[in-house]
Amino acid sequence: MIVVNATIEATEETIAAMKSAIAVMEQASRAEEGCHDYTFSVELNNPNVLRITEAWESMDALSAHFATPHMAEFQAAMAAHPPKSVNAKFFDATEVAPPGA
Repeated sequence: MIVVNATIEATEETIAAMKSAIAVMEQASRAEEGCHDYTFSVELNNPNVLRITEAWESMDALSAHFATPHMAEFQAAMAAHPPKSVNAKFFDATEVAPPGA
């Protein structure tokens, strides 16, 4: 499984202006083949940071995601409301049982 952990540093106003684009991106991504999770959240202690957590069946599924129309629309929305920074990390992960389970 491919796990993506991304942060977008912006302003509360920028995040609010992108709310519709974020909602469309989240919903459309979750409907994609190979998507196990796609969630946006705003940090409680820092409302200027938007987090994106994703889980994909494979790198092929993630690559297909990057080529979707809703990704292009989201990128256009980000270009219209530029964030201060974007940081994304990609992990090849295997699910394991928690300690003591």
